[in-house]
Amino acid sequence: MSENTEASVRAEVRAWLEANWNPELGLVEWRNKLVDSGWGVPHWPKAWYGRELSAGLIPVVDEEFQRIGAIGVAKAGIRTLAAATILAHGTDLQKEKFLRRSLTGEDTWCQLFSEPGSGSDVAGAVTRAELRGNQWVVNGQKVWTTSAHHAHWGLLLARTDWDKAKHKGLSYFIIDMHQPGVTVQPLRQMNGHASFNQVFLTDALVQPEFLVADVGDGWAVTTTTLMHERRGADSLRSWAMGSDRPGRAYDEERAEIATTMEPYKWYPQRAGRVDLILPRARETGAIDDPVMRQEIAKLLVMSKSAEWTARRARTAQEQGRPQGPEGSLGKLVSSYIARAAARLHTQMSGANAMLTGEDSPMGGVIAEIFVSVPATSIAGGTDEIQRNIIAERVLKMPREPSVDTIKPFRDVPRNVVA
Repeated sequence: MSENTEASVRAEVRAWLEANWNPELGLVEWRNKLVDSGWGVPHWPKAWYGRELSAGLIPVVDEEFQRIGAIGVAKAGIRTLAAATILAHGTDLQKEKFLRRSLTGEDTWCQLFSEPGSGSDVAGAVTRAELRGNQWVVNGQKVWTTSAHHAHWGLLLARTDWDKAKHKGLSYFIIDMHQPGVTVQPLRQMNGHASFNQVFLTDALVQPEFLVADVGDGWAVTTTTLMHERRGADSLRSWAMGSDRPGRAYDEERAEIATTMEPYKWYPQRAGRVDLILPRARETGAIDDPVMRQEIAKLLVMSKSAEWTARRARTAQEQGRPQGPEGSLGKLVSSYIARAAARLHTQMSGANAMLTGEDSPMGGVIAEIFVSVPATSIAGGTDEIQRNIIAERVLKMPREPSVDTIKPFRDVPRNVVA
């Protein structure tokens, strides 16, 4: 990218922000103006609120937003996954209805993939969608659904054909979460939080125009969502940071974060809190132990390597390249880092790491790390699933033999009655 191009983009976005940014605007009012300008998602197509900038120029735009303190488009929660999926696979009608409101933060989303009987086998979904007259009728149960209790819309994977093989009988829908027939119940976790929900769908309705892609193409669309999810597996920490500056837009952003990010407030602990390793090592004296120093060094090297891998993945995403294996690589290494960090935290804190509440080191943070880290190896696809993906797509190893990908799904043994 030439310096002149970079300089011209910087000058253009700087001039626009200086002429338009006003912290006294309402948050939605500001974001609508931002969406119309194309600077909110500058790597998106021009037809859909972007400027088609290359990945190399995205940091330039970000720097100018940070310089002036301007708020960006909404990214908290599942919004980013929903927007990226709809942008890639949605119809023009779906893009018109959902993209703008997702970017402004007016719509919130949840992801209805996992089911009680299929574990990490997302393609084993038995929630069924049947076309009755001119609308789809959905029955089934989903679980581990973050933010379902306040989502307006859900990304739904459901089975529409039981006579085709497992992956070929699935379809992908956008479902209204506030309709009769959708019941959301919270699930209490061992760390005391209730971020996840189980969702019961009983004759819930989906209009035909809310089918994403074609009937039977649900797995391809789901793969797009999952790859974006795995690429952003450790990014929620930065999403949760609001500004302490005065102004209506800042006030409303802080309120948005407090509500939308509530289910994610333990996610930094889930990731192992590598950022606390060196301060805790100095505080506890572990920094003087040569064995501990070696383990700390290994963890920090791995963490920095993962950060670089994530940057490459984001660059590929911003350039519009197809979703690749970087998401699975990053997801797997994030699990390794989280476990390694948790081990170091508990070693440095000793038996006190098992205490909870105010008696626990750092007012309970260390204990929360200890009980939250196991989730990293499960959420968004287990470590075993990621290893299979890496083995098959990166190392080009043969797939594991499986009859359930060939025979009709109704003939595949399952843990639940379909």
